[in-house]
Amino acid sequence: MFSILKYFSSYWYSLSLLTILIFSFILRFWSLGQFNELVFDEVYYAKFANDYLTHKQFFNAHPPLSQYIIAIGIWLGSFLPAPHEMINNLTGSIRSTISYRWINALSGSFVPLLVSFLCLKLTLRRSYSILAGALISLDGLFLVESRYALNNIYLVLFGLLGNLFILHYLSTKKFPLKYLILAGIFFGAAACIKWNGLWFLLGVIFLFLLGYINSIEQYYTKKTSLKSWLNALISTKNEEYFSPYPLNNLTQINPIYHILILTVTATVTYSILWIPHLIMEPEYNFIEMQHQILAYHERIGSAVHPYCSKWYSWILMLRPIAYYYKESKNVVHDVHSMANPFLLWLSSLAIVTIVIKLIIDFVKSENKKVFLSPVNWIFVYFVFNYLANLLPWIKVSRCIFFYHYIESYTFSILALAWIVDGWLHSGKQVFKIAGVSALVLIVLAFIFWLPIYIGLPLSRPEFNLRMLFPSWI
Repeated sequence: MFSILKYFSSYWYSLSLLTILIFSFILRFWSLGQFNELVFDEVYYAKFANDYLTHKQFFNAHPPLSQYIIAIGIWLGSFLPAPHEMINNLTGSIRSTISYRWINALSGSFVPLLVSFLCLKLTLRRSYSILAGALISLDGLFLVESRYALNNIYLVLFGLLGNLFILHYLSTKKFPLKYLILAGIFFGAAACIKWNGLWFLLGVIFLFLLGYINSIEQYYTKKTSLKSWLNALISTKNEEYFSPYPLNNLTQINPIYHILILTVTATVTYSILWIPHLIMEPEYNFIEMQHQILAYHERIGSAVHPYCSKWYSWILMLRPIAYYYKESKNVVHDVHSMANPFLLWLSSLAIVTIVIKLIIDFVKSENKKVFLSPVNWIFVYFVFNYLANLLPWIKVSRCIFFYHYIESYTFSILALAWIVDGWLHSGKQVFKIAGVSALVLIVLAFIFWLPIYIGLPLSRPEFNLRMLFPSWI
């Protein structure tokens, strides 16, 4: 049955994507206005967004873009009626809970669809595209981050848009500059959500450099003079060979030109996006604001919050975060910012498996052209982006949280989707069974933990049953 996925017509592919979008939309908007209070970091982001609208001065330890977006949502939401039980003044003004959450829910609804588009561009496989988007829609971390006035979902949204335009640029034979610039704009926007948004750009830079390393042997053998070799290094493109798989074309472009365009565009975008804040908050200029943010984070200790966690603990989700908890008459309402456990554990295993596969292929290969086949380029894409978004946290000394894993987690899910899609298309029954079993396990886990993603009432025993480990509480 699953083998027919690769023969999806455009109609069935579009219908599948629409189903994923509707499913994501329903989950994110279901009872969105419940808990008439500020949940977790809504005490910062919802209030700061409202402060922009009321022209109240404040200091924020992160760049301002997510607060702009939430402020737009609050302003638009203020024109809509809301029941009395959803009204409060906790942001500093009389607002409904829907007003400061709906735009996050809408944005988060499109993330699974964006992942599907990215995967289709990356691999040209519709079945893989659908599967990757479906897995993202079945995850709790993405769901919870979309249902409250927080900023992590925008970080992923803009980072993935930057990646999508990079892939679109590489898959267009004339390499039109506008797509490279658009990618830089979205990477700059991701950095203006949080500074670690730049790590999406870091992953792309690693890919460009690897593409150059893979092509340098060709330049040495075909370009006999130093001048011709330098010309090849700084040329904008090489159309001697063009592949329908975008990552293969990394060997046809030079890294210096592209990294320069991306970094300059991202920097300019980041700087421009600060202008509204600097106009409304003139106490510090642009440079001073960057110093203030850095100083703030340097002052934060390593254990100032009960849900602080080490970066390596995220790989197994040893310490997820309780965003909301209230118990009354043995009825628990809980919102946990945690992934679908089996999806996370399987995706971590998928990344490890792919790293081992790449190492084995590299050791066995006699030349880079064999090693970096289209499939191995895809594997490198997963691993480079995963590590670029995870390893920088090693040097961060301040308190960090599980939700900081969301960027790396995205690419580990893409890796898992690739493996499972391969199993479903395998000629061996054992692999098909493994693929179906993995999907069933992920779906059942999502259903089981859904009450603590969207705050459904649970009895105390039902809640305890979902806390598999003491560190989850």
